[in-house]
Amino acid sequence: MSATERWRQQLEARRIPSAILEAAPESPYGFPADLFRRRAEAITRSTVPTPTIVRAREALPLGGSVLDVGVGGGATSLPLASGLTGAPGATSIVGVDGQQDMLDAFEATAAEMGAHVTTLLGEWPKVAPKAPDTDVAVCGHVLYNVQALDPFVLALDRHTRRRVVLELTREHPIGWMAGLWQTFHGIKWPHGPTADDAQEAIHDLGPDVRREDRTASGDRGGGFTRREDAVALIRRRLCLTADRDADIADALGDLLRQEGGLWSTGPAHRVVVTLWWDVNSPDS
Repeated sequence: MSATERWRQQLEARRIPSAILEAAPESPYGFPADLFRRRAEAITRSTVPTPTIVRAREALPLGGSVLDVGVGGGATSLPLASGLTGAPGATSIVGVDGQQDMLDAFEATAAEMGAHVTTLLGEWPKVAPKAPDTDVAVCGHVLYNVQALDPFVLALDRHTRRRVVLELTREHPIGWMAGLWQTFHGIKWPHGPTADDAQEAIHDLGPDVRREDRTASGDRGGGFTRREDAVALIRRRLCLTADRDADIADALGDLLRQEGGLWSTGPAHRVVVTLWWDVNSPDS
């Protein structure tokens, strides 16, 4: 079995059973756009660039361009236009996302920064033919939503002149919810896939992929101003009704916490992985 097929099968094993999904009062998928905008604003204000930002910026030529697939609020790409590391930033950023409200949040944050951006609504790689080629492509915290890595990764590579930079958590981002699924639905989720699996799969596709790990704390500057909103997001993920919120909060225990005035859920610390490779082109 190939690494990409193993990745696909592990994600398939995490699919929510149809009976639970059909009975869910609202979709368990997607994210509130405001959450991603707060994350983007916090990261662009930071004075310490992440390895992802460093690796992307060092490949940018003067006046370079960036493609951000799964842009969200722009946390992965907008720092490249902010002068965060003291080097000239990108002069143009193209944000791709399947949610219009995410693109709206991205544009609003970019406008506040004075960054020049354009947007493309749709799922990658379906919308890849409409995307321009850029110097650098970035993709932050999207891969665990991608079952077919082959076309996704290869389309990124084809649209990039210099470097592709990906960021993802070492473990599945909602892997920590396994105990909650066991408690409320009696379901035991598999451990994988992990960043190790992603690295192997991308390597097998051809790129000479490199890696850098870091330990991150908090929720990347995101979170909710109200405790009940943080619980509500987990309730959506679990396909439960609002009357179970108290039970969910009890089950979360210390995994529901307030930091810097914002409420978030999940581990206080996690390992974030940056994967990157240089694209073979005449000017790279």
